[in-house]
Amino acid sequence: MPPLAKVTTAARPPLQPRDASIVPGRYWHALADGRIQCDLCPRFCRLHDGQRGLCFVRARQHDRMVLTTYGRSSGFCVDPVEKKPLNHFLPGTAVLSFGTAGCNLACRFCQNWDISKSREIDTLADAASPVEIAQAAADLRCRSVAFTYNDPVIFHEYAIDVADACRERGIKSVAVTAGYVCPKPRAEFYRHMDAANVDLKAFTERFYQRVCSGHLQPVLDTLIYLKRETSVWFEITTLLIPGENDSEGEIEALTQWIMEELGPDVPLHFTAFHPDWKMMDKPPTAPATLTRARQIGIRNGLRYVYTGNVHDAVGGSTWCNQCGACLIGRDWYRLLAWTLDAEGRCRRCGTPCPGVFEPRPGDWGAHRRLVRLSA
Repeated sequence: MPPLAKVTTAARPPLQPRDASIVPGRYWHALADGRIQCDLCPRFCRLHDGQRGLCFVRARQHDRMVLTTYGRSSGFCVDPVEKKPLNHFLPGTAVLSFGTAGCNLACRFCQNWDISKSREIDTLADAASPVEIAQAAADLRCRSVAFTYNDPVIFHEYAIDVADACRERGIKSVAVTAGYVCPKPRAEFYRHMDAANVDLKAFTERFYQRVCSGHLQPVLDTLIYLKRETSVWFEITTLLIPGENDSEGEIEALTQWIMEELGPDVPLHFTAFHPDWKMMDKPPTAPATLTRARQIGIRNGLRYVYTGNVHDAVGGSTWCNQCGACLIGRDWYRLLAWTLDAEGRCRRCGTPCPGVFEPRPGDWGAHRRLVRLSA
């Protein structure tokens, strides 16, 4: 891995002081019993003074809700956008990725648990204002900024401010999210986003309740909202866990629902699980399981079904749904081929490929680069 890079821009404003990490939060109301209720996500945490929600970062301070992590991050990294994963959004380009701490779900298999389940503010070692993040992305020649590692739903106000600062510089904003959010904040949030990858963690309520401490329907509602009510480009990821959500019946139901409710052109990524956090007893996902899931999705009419977290040139590439030509060849995060024309159409037959494409692919490649933002 390349050494840590330090990004400095003389024209930037100074870093916010530590107290600036606490800002008023939106979407809450007072209850008759003296508590206040957070209305940001379907957990509806009800708090006495000094208490925090399950997400850890939204708290009651006297008679208001506050976000306690504004302007602070667990770290910044330049990644290939395919790592989010997004295969139809500015392929080959670099994205500046960052997260904060906490999460509003409690997935037992979380592969970023040291960040999403952190209860230590010291985890947030890197500080940056929205303007600084947008400037850093420009300096690093990133086409987009991604809110990732933990769910941006819980740092709603910070994510929106960063997205607005980026938009002023022509930089896109990407939400990597579980989609577990209430309707009103969801509508506000996605007015500021350009792309999203939504984790559809399984297709049973039992899995969501037992493994994630959440519910399935709010996530389905978010996906339908994105498709019907926004112009946000979005893709879906399902991490297949052996014995938990990888049965043929469940994959049939999941892919049929996507086809019926979202249509054939929403990309779906089936990705490989590796043992982590509270699911160390589960084996890694076999590549054959991912291939089988991809075949089921294609059989049910989905045009862009991918395998991820494995080397699979066929399952990782984009194929023309009309003539079968390889439009974008990939091996993991490396682009191997590009046969789209300047308008995102197949050069062989002229069929458009849905997505957000530039005339030429980016050349960032598969590498990642840790960066430290500083004054």
